[in-house]
Amino acid sequence: MWRSRFLKRTTCLLQAGAQRTLMLPPERCLSSSLVRVLLLRQRYTRFVFPSYCPRGHLIVTSLPNCGARSYKRDAKSILEFPVDPITVTDIKQYLRSKAVPFNDGYSCLHAPSIFLDSVAGTGKDNFKMFIDKTTGQFLCKETLVEGSWEDLQDCLEVMQKEEQASLSPDVLLGYPESLEEREENEQELREVQRIWSSAVPFSDLPDEEAQLIKTMFQIGKISNATLKKFGVRLFKPTKSLVFPWFSGRDSSLRGVKLLSAQSTESGAVSYTEATVPKASSYNSLFGLPLVGRMDSEVVLTGREVDTLAVSQATGLPSVALPRGVNTLPPALLPYLEQFKRVTLWLGGDMRSWEASKIFSRKLGLKRCSLVRPGDFQPCPLEALGQGKNLARIVKASIPASHKSIVSFRQLRDDVYGELANTEQVAGVKWTRFPELNRIMKGHRKGELTVFTGPTGSGKTTFISEFALDLCMQDVNTLWGSFEINNVRLAKIMLTQFAMQRLEENLGEYDRWADRFEDLPLYFMTFHGQQNIKAVLDTMQHAVYLYDINHVVIDNLQFMMGQENLSVDKFAVQDHIIGAFRKFATNSGCHVTLIIHPRKEEDDRELQTASIFGTAKASQEADNVLILQEKKLVTCPGRRSLQVAKNRFDGDVGIFPLEFIKASLTFSTPIRGKTKLRKVKADKAEGSEREEISGETVKKDETVRKKEASVAKEKLVKLERPPKVDKTPRGPKGSAVGKGTSLAEGKKQT
Repeated sequence: MWRSRFLKRTTCLLQAGAQRTLMLPPERCLSSSLVRVLLLRQRYTRFVFPSYCPRGHLIVTSLPNCGARSYKRDAKSILEFPVDPITVTDIKQYLRSKAVPFNDGYSCLHAPSIFLDSVAGTGKDNFKMFIDKTTGQFLCKETLVEGSWEDLQDCLEVMQKEEQASLSPDVLLGYPESLEEREENEQELREVQRIWSSAVPFSDLPDEEAQLIKTMFQIGKISNATLKKFGVRLFKPTKSLVFPWFSGRDSSLRGVKLLSAQSTESGAVSYTEATVPKASSYNSLFGLPLVGRMDSEVVLTGREVDTLAVSQATGLPSVALPRGVNTLPPALLPYLEQFKRVTLWLGGDMRSWEASKIFSRKLGLKRCSLVRPGDFQPCPLEALGQGKNLARIVKASIPASHKSIVSFRQLRDDVYGELANTEQVAGVKWTRFPELNRIMKGHRKGELTVFTGPTGSGKTTFISEFALDLCMQDVNTLWGSFEINNVRLAKIMLTQFAMQRLEENLGEYDRWADRFEDLPLYFMTFHGQQNIKAVLDTMQHAVYLYDINHVVIDNLQFMMGQENLSVDKFAVQDHIIGAFRKFATNSGCHVTLIIHPRKEEDDRELQTASIFGTAKASQEADNVLILQEKKLVTCPGRRSLQVAKNRFDGDVGIFPLEFIKASLTFSTPIRGKTKLRKVKADKAEGSEREEISGETVKKDETVRKKEASVAKEKLVKLERPPKVDKTPRGPKGSAVGKGTSLAEGKKQT
């Protein structure tokens, strides 16, 4: 890809999460206001939550009296939670104490910007600063100054102390970039400008070529006027559509997204996306510059081409999410605050429908309407191609809010949707464990999976590949590893991702690390014994911030704690399991919980009753997975995975696993294949061989066994020692019985 040729960066996995002490260069002088802000932070004793702080801003983690300051980079892959999480009540009380007026919005509080001169008055138009109700992070839409709740508190303290009406937008200086980071950012900006300047508007293309490109991307019904209105161009070297990202005070070009089409072996067409800058820094609402200040209704889509279709067919304002149905970054919520009605039409499949319901919670249920997917309501681009009335579909969208009691009439369409889309309802399929798909059918949101296995059997190694498989399919994953540290866990997952030992091939590390870094994978910083409330708060915050779909907890015993020794440990465990069950149901997030089993004999297989604690774990769980291990066996087939409970459709079963040490992966041995055996033909034909079918092999095997049995009998007869005859003999050696006279013996002789 062009991106790998132009963007060469060296990345150290999880290195950004480590604290480091940095000194500002002489050319980057701190303003007097910022110095006071930094000094005011000495009254805070807790660490600052990294995700609260904007990328590239100073984050003070500790301020000893000696004056040395240590700063911490914002790492998207590390999650930790402050001791006292902020609430909307705390935010409102603090703003009232500082005499800051505010309005209660849908997902943010609206307040006058402290970075603008107050000469414009305190009218409604001056409420340019938005404070997130969940995180406290603020954004001034006019000056684009953003920061954490602690940053806003410090700025208000400075204003009150110096009796100032406003502060300079430069009061929060950017994080001092290293030389490599600066070169990387400059290279990305040059690459953005190069792609944009090389791209050609559709109006400048010949009609035949323009129609061919439209057919390739299935946008034949999109007019050139609509493409020009949104600034869509064609990048000829890769035959890709270019969607621009305009932002900032001067609406400058800050990034581009390229959509490429490729034909598969089956003849179908697949589409791939690439963004500059990288996806984690690409926070764009495509179509936002075209939205007017007085617009009160917007249609939110999951793809840029869908936004083109909605805008052309309905004339309504429409914007597209930067990463589709995977996530709705909270940093974009202030730009959607002005709309009284938000219609979410993210796609025509069940995954888009689930994402719509989750995103509507962030945006506010009362103002959101959802377009239910179905045969008559596909994605906007397909609906336009089929000649459907898009305005009627948008108008017929259903409200996202619901009552506590509903009737079957309200559930009827949902039931039909599940019956008509059984494969999509079953969830995301695993690519590395086909047998798991056969039994469990897929990975579904809102479920609780309990996983257990003997000590040392490889539970963490298996579940890391189990989660990595889903993460590679855009399932946003949060890892809570209390047993092993994040560096070791990331090393295991990177080895499984690369399917090779990178310590033996360090030259390939950067390439695989760059690809691994783009996965929607996050880690908690907890290690060892942890409090369940802190863990749940972090999980809830991660679901809001990164739209986490899968949480892995390794393991339950590390959250039972030692502070309450007088409390029954089984009661504590039941409380924790109930809390995870409630979290999975309410947040629509799948939780995989690893629990150690009771101590069993080495020759006994584990059962559902072998899970440590009471029966609540297996009762509350939707799925129970057991990693079986025959400790007294060293041959292949030692390990197997048993699905002991499957609440989705009741199918249970067991299948073997084979551990590949070179890549730290588990694979399912292929069974049911007819093995072909090659046999020698007639000797006159020399070394010629012929392949025989499975039936012939079976017959030949029967004949061979029979011949071997006959040969064995002959061999036994030949090797059998002669019997010793102790019967009395006559004069010539004839046998004489007890009842035989001497005369008779002579006669016989």
